[in-house]
Amino acid sequence: MADAHKQRARWLRLGLETYVTLPLFMLFLLGAIWAFTFHFIDIERDAASKGASDSVRELVDTYEAQVARNLDGIDQSLKVIAYAAERKGAAGALAELNQRGLLPNSLVFSVSIADAQGRVVARNPVARPVSVAGQPYFKYHQETPGEAAVVGETLKDEASGDPRLHFTRRIDEDGRFAGIVVIEVDPAYFTSGYERRRLGEQGVLALVGNDGAVRALRVGDKVSWGQQLDLRAEVGAQLPNSWDGVTRYTMARPLHGFALTALAGMSEREQMAVFEQRRTTSLWEAAVASAVLVLLAALVWVWSWQGARARRGIRHAQETYAAASEASMDAFFVLRAVRDRRGMVTDFVIADANGRAEKLSGLKREQLQAMTVCAWLPQIRLGGTFETLAHIAAVGGVYDEELRNAMPQLRASWLHWQVVGVDGGVVAIVRDISERKLAEERIVHMAHHDSLTGLPNRSLIADRLQQAILHGERNDREVAVAFIDLDSFKMVNDGLGHTAGDELLTEVAARMVGCVRRADTVGRFGGDEFVLVLPEQRDSEGALMVLLEKIREAVIRPVVVGGQPVQVSCSIGVAMYPRDGSDADTLLMNADAAMYRAKDTGKNNVQFYTMEMNASLEEKLELMDGLRVALAEEQFRVQYQPKVNLDTGLVFGVEALLRWQHPQRGMMAPDQFIPLAEESGAIVAIGEWVLLTACRQAKAWQAAGLPPITISVNVSARQFDDARLVARVQRALELSGLAPQWLELEVTESLIMRDLQQAIDKMRELKAMGISLSIDDFGTGYSSLASLKTFPISSLKIDKSFVRDLDSSSDDQAIARAIISLSHQLQLRVIAEGVETVQQRSFLQQSGCDDMQGYLFSRPVAPDLIQGMLEVQAEAAAA
Repeated sequence: MADAHKQRARWLRLGLETYVTLPLFMLFLLGAIWAFTFHFIDIERDAASKGASDSVRELVDTYEAQVARNLDGIDQSLKVIAYAAERKGAAGALAELNQRGLLPNSLVFSVSIADAQGRVVARNPVARPVSVAGQPYFKYHQETPGEAAVVGETLKDEASGDPRLHFTRRIDEDGRFAGIVVIEVDPAYFTSGYERRRLGEQGVLALVGNDGAVRALRVGDKVSWGQQLDLRAEVGAQLPNSWDGVTRYTMARPLHGFALTALAGMSEREQMAVFEQRRTTSLWEAAVASAVLVLLAALVWVWSWQGARARRGIRHAQETYAAASEASMDAFFVLRAVRDRRGMVTDFVIADANGRAEKLSGLKREQLQAMTVCAWLPQIRLGGTFETLAHIAAVGGVYDEELRNAMPQLRASWLHWQVVGVDGGVVAIVRDISERKLAEERIVHMAHHDSLTGLPNRSLIADRLQQAILHGERNDREVAVAFIDLDSFKMVNDGLGHTAGDELLTEVAARMVGCVRRADTVGRFGGDEFVLVLPEQRDSEGALMVLLEKIREAVIRPVVVGGQPVQVSCSIGVAMYPRDGSDADTLLMNADAAMYRAKDTGKNNVQFYTMEMNASLEEKLELMDGLRVALAEEQFRVQYQPKVNLDTGLVFGVEALLRWQHPQRGMMAPDQFIPLAEESGAIVAIGEWVLLTACRQAKAWQAAGLPPITISVNVSARQFDDARLVARVQRALELSGLAPQWLELEVTESLIMRDLQQAIDKMRELKAMGISLSIDDFGTGYSSLASLKTFPISSLKIDKSFVRDLDSSSDDQAIARAIISLSHQLQLRVIAEGVETVQQRSFLQQSGCDDMQGYLFSRPVAPDLIQGMLEVQAEAAAA
């Protein structure tokens, strides 16, 4: 019983604690704030909704009165004209009424009189004669006696072609049907009272027949007619209207004397906009009030909680310390100082230790407590560590350091020591940091070495080059920097995959390392680029050239990757310190310029830096700057080279080829700037412009009455990798109006082989649009003819490198025959590019090649010359 009483008292004290009751009270206040806010919002919503309904009711009443007045005027005019026609005849009636000013305004209304056969015999204003015998309102009056006015549906007027709403009345002569009077008016006449200030942008005014047919309907600036509406479904509060799906407050009023209903409505969103603003403001005010309340409550709660926690902390301090020391990753040693008669510290007794200390020392706690520090670790007196312990024990404070462990009694390679002075001694906190130090060493290695080849990376290359320059400066020695770039590596990487490319780079790196001295540095600069730092050069180019030739020959030896032998060469550029530069950045830049000169001179050679090489680099930068503005300044031109059927000799298509009309350099061929466009990324925008221009040109030829021909457009690697390629092609077809079957996209074999499955998926998506696909430069990549069966293509183009020597090379002849034969078995057309001689054409024709393209027939020419060829061809076909 006493225990139960104590338990209740304990819970009562807990309940009276501020940090317990405060959150409950805060929740109550928050609930009150938000309940009031939502109640206020509901009241505002109801008021806004009622206001909108009242506005619509007032609007429909006004619109009903306006339409009723217009209809009464039209009906009165019908009666007057009918009476005059019965009395004076059709022609005389309109003339007399017009003279007396009794006809409706001719700018708004058209008045006509039709005889008993439906022929319009009189009209104001005058228009060509038509017949209304087939109109529903004429048939109605012809079959139905009576003087009632009839409102027809909105129809196009046969005389003017404009939409008109027809009001008609029957004319009798001696009790017999003698014709009708017709008043026509633009349906917009009945919605001209639309005021944006009142109805907004999505309000509605409409005149609807009792048959459900809309005579006139206006929403904003748009007037329409002819829809079929169910008024019972359209009229009401907050209903979405069938003609545009907009939710409106809508009301309708029947028009007495006519089978019509006036309908008016206002957009719920526009009518409730003010309410929504007030609602947002109210919610923000409630949120701010809540945030302030929570902040104040949190401050008070933290203050009260800190007091309670301090009280609990005092009770649990010792338990917490014991648990923490046992669970810690650090070894704790509590050391009591042993002093001599002068008060100097001579040793330390191990008063206590935790479980981690037992693991670090390999001794039990009882064993540690039975010995002194110097007896356990005699080496501690040699390195100054004991003096540090004694100093901290004497003056207090904290000391920590990291050191390599020299004491075999502790099972660690690296230790972190932290010594804290306490009353009567110190507490030594020791952590084994061997794994961390090992990881740091690995990180340092990774930061300065290439992860694939293990060679020094760019930062370590720069550091070693700088050291070599300083050493050369002190010892009056030259330093050579060689920049090496693998030729055709991209083709291997794209054709055989990145794994094969990595294997090739690793093997080439090992061969280079095997060619140099231990003091030399071979580093990977990035991608397929390597850098050699060769210090202690005495002969500028003698022995150095022997070494570089040795490296070049080592690189060019075939490498087997993925079971397939691959051979790449390298282009080497060399810069010498101090002749070509006095700092690392300049030497690397000049070696890079020399390497590009080696590529420009046929690749697979060594070039030493000269001053004029900077001019080539500046020229490249100038062209790249020009590319950035060439498209905007309309400097690009598209020329077209015909494709000819070898059997008929007729042009069946053209290939779009890009040219650059440079302001200073004149007309530039694509091989002079396309690689720079690829490198800078400008090729995507340029390629999209070429595609659209070519499609528009093809459509223009068709519009000129010429037979349709296929237009082929090349797709670059950057364009093909673009995720929006399919959308860009679709946009070009839509903007130009060209049908998809007249567009062919040419992709290179190596581009497809970079990621075969992804490329096939994208090609199938283009094929599904109706676009033809062709493989360009076939035979230059690493795919096999057998892989063609997986490509969704319709033709392939034999690369011009196989066509060039068809006259004399039996190997090229055999390759061409093989490509043509297997392609035909796969139901593919074959076109040969670069055909320049009659002998080449004859061989291709005899081998079964379908089409040709080349200078033998025509160079790439302007669009008007292609049009002339097509016109001549069309005239010959017609003859």
